Amino acid sequence: MTPPGVIDAHHHIWDLSVRDQDWITGPAMAPLRRNFTLADLDAETRAAGVSATVLVQTIGVPEETPEFLAAADGSALVGGVVGWTDLTAPGVADTLAALRELPGGDRLVGIRHQVQGEPDPEWLLRPDVRRGLAAVAAAGLVYDLVILEHQLPAATKAAELLPGLTFVLDHLGKPPIAGGATEPWAGLVRELAARPNTVCKLSGMVTEAAWDSWTAEGLRPYADTVLDAFGPERLMFGSDWPVCRLAATYGEVLDAARTVTDGLSENERDAVFRDTARRVYAL
Repeated sequence: MTPPGVIDAHHHIWDLSVRDQDWITGPAMAPLRRNFTLADLDAETRAAGVSATVLVQTIGVPEETPEFLAAADGSALVGGVVGWTDLTAPGVADTLAALRELPGGDRLVGIRHQVQGEPDPEWLLRPDVRRGLAAVAAAGLVYDLVILEHQLPAATKAAELLPGLTFVLDHLGKPPIAGGATEPWAGLVRELAARPNTVCKLSGMVTEAAWDSWTAEGLRPYADTVLDAFGPERLMFGSDWPVCRLAATYGEVLDAARTVTDGLSENERDAVFRDTARRVYAL
């Protein structure tokens, strides 16, 4: 049984009256086309025994990060915010410093960009992006990677070039769980994990699987791969709420994560469900 005090290292919130989430399109995505607030999350985390969370950027606009920091500042639940800034801008260091001066600025723990939407598979290796990533490292922040399988080689190279920056792979790098394949994803993830400044989130699996027919045992080969590649000390649980609701409730996601880690020792489970996130994000 997982000890109390779980840390959820990955969730989102949004208010459609403030900003449209234009990625929520089509009938299948309709369950997400509503507001999701910290009050909504609080009810679910209390029931699941979650003591702290990390709020992660959703839309790459400058206004979102200050909003998230302010929300975290007024929350006993949100321990950290992974925000967004334009990594290609010349003043990244100044922008990060300014964010830290805002209400809740002490909760800024990382930066993320929707790299999965970039057409260039080597976007992370562009000189201007690398300069931005270096500024993130200099600020003592981590960098969350939301990428697809074909972008994993560039992420591995970026981790080599920036050994002082911790890269956190979101959602296992989005393996093709619904199709049942493990390669080439597994080999590429192992190459990334061979870099000591990389960490992985045990998150997003249910929405990469078939939404209406996934099982924990179907997720296990993918969880086993990252457990073996990164080890529990570099793996952390994330719900990906509310996106997970397309396929599962908050409780079901947590239960699935517990099932696929049922072979770990108590200390190893503590790492996955609490200690890795606390250390990596300095919560």
